[in-house]
Order: sequence, then structure tokens, then C-alpha cells
Amino acid sequence: MTVTELFGGRDGFEDRVVPVCGLRIRVRIRTGTGVPLVLCNGIGAGLEVLEPLVAALDPAATIISFDVPGTGGSAASPVPYAIPALACGLNRLLDEIGVGAVDVLGLSWGGSLAQQFALQNPRRCRRLVLVATGTGALMIPGHPRVLSKMLTPKRFTDPDYASAVAGDLYGGAARRGGDDVARVFRKQAHAGSRIGYVHQLLAGAMWTSLPVLPLVRQRTLIVAGSDDPIIPLLNAHILNTLLPHATLLVHPGGHVDIITDPKSLAPAVTSFLSAP
Repeated sequence: MTVTELFGGRDGFEDRVVPVCGLRIRVRIRTGTGVPLVLCNGIGAGLEVLEPLVAALDPAATIISFDVPGTGGSAASPVPYAIPALACGLNRLLDEIGVGAVDVLGLSWGGSLAQQFALQNPRRCRRLVLVATGTGALMIPGHPRVLSKMLTPKRFTDPDYASAVAGDLYGGAARRGGDDVARVFRKQAHAGSRIGYVHQLLAGAMWTSLPVLPLVRQRTLIVAGSDDPIIPLLNAHILNTLLPHATLLVHPGGHVDIITDPKSLAPAVTSFLSAP
């Protein structure tokens, strides 16, 4: 195991910067028991955005979160990358921190990475949780007016803007006011880079899981909101139909309810991961 510098952290958590394929990747580990859960975040978001979910999950579980290249505290890649290459990088990252078999949860854009990782690493990935995500470039898209707000990372750097657009962008409880979303985004310690955001956009635009979903053998929990403007609910039904061992959980909320109201959804995730 190659361990680089430690920088901070708090009780039960360890923050590391780990070299992966020539890049410095920031990782946060909450040490516990059982099969570790790896969290793959949404586009442009640093790992702090996932803190409400981490706090609501099984307190005894080992949880690993990280910043993809160019987000949070991770260095940006000098060149664009593809989702399969990023899945290889995640595999290398787990090697570097000395972790074996894992469960993987992917939120939104991170669901693409989670699906690809499961496909490429059938022995390492035990179970899969897909939250507010779809099949990539070949999916039912949200309304162009909604998707246009995702072309820049402004919502992560401007709390007033994040609050103003949250209802239209994320749906669910955010329609009653976007302060909760803005508050979660303000948790980020590092803003990330614009080129990193562009690389994520390009990677997502060039990737789809649609032809290979029947090859994903892991038991999978699909969590989808009925009021999700970014990933319409029909995408969850497509995933549920094509994945051989899937269970679909539909809730009445929006795109980011799992981080703005994690207590309503985290128990279902914990139950799925702990089931025999």
C-alpha cells in the first residue's frame, strides 16, 4: 500500500491524498466493519457534499468517498478521460489504500462510474446502488431548459445561484426553496476546476451502459425520484428492466433527496447492503 500525506480528518475519518495514474486523488475513509461502501459523487461535487448521506448510513460501516480528477481536492487530468478509464483508476485507488471487495453507490453522474466499475470488476464489486441515474448518452433526457443549467459549475461556487435554480434543477423538496441544497454545496472545502468539470461533461457524453446492462451480474438497488427534472423516472424503469438482478425503489422526491433528506432513503440503502 502506498500512502501519501495525511491532511486533517476528524474522529473516525481519515483524509488522504493518494497517487493514482500520475494524479493526486483526495480520499476520505470512515473506518468500520463489513464490506466497504464506495460513494461515487455527482458531476462537479466534492466529497463533502455526501456528508449528510454518510452520517445517515449505518454508523458501523466502512465508507470511502473520493474526488474524481478536477473536483474537490483532486488534481485535474491534463487530458480528457473516458468513464472506463476512470473505472480503472478507481480500481487502482482501492489497491493503493489496501481495500479488496466493495459495494458501490453512484449518484447521478457517479452512477455511470458505478455501473462501469461493476461491469469491469465483477469479483471486486459485490453490490451496486444506483441513485438518480441513467444509462448515459442513450437515455431519456431531462428538459433542455433544465440541462442547460448544468453546463457550468456555478451552482457549486455561488450559493445564491444554487438556491435560485435548485427547484427547477433538482425537483422534490427543493421546489419549496433551495436553501437546503445551497447549504449542502457550501460544505465543499475545495471548489474544483472548470477544466475538471468539462472533462466530466465530456466523459458522460461519450458513455452509455445501455448495450451491456444485461452483463452486470451484481444485485442492484435502483433509487429514483418521481419528481426528478434531470433524470426522468422512465430511466429507472429502463435500468430495472435490463439489469438482471435489480430492485427498484421509487420515492416522491427529486434528484438530490438522498443528500438533502438522507434519513428518508438511507435506511433502504443500509437494508439492501446488509441483507444476506
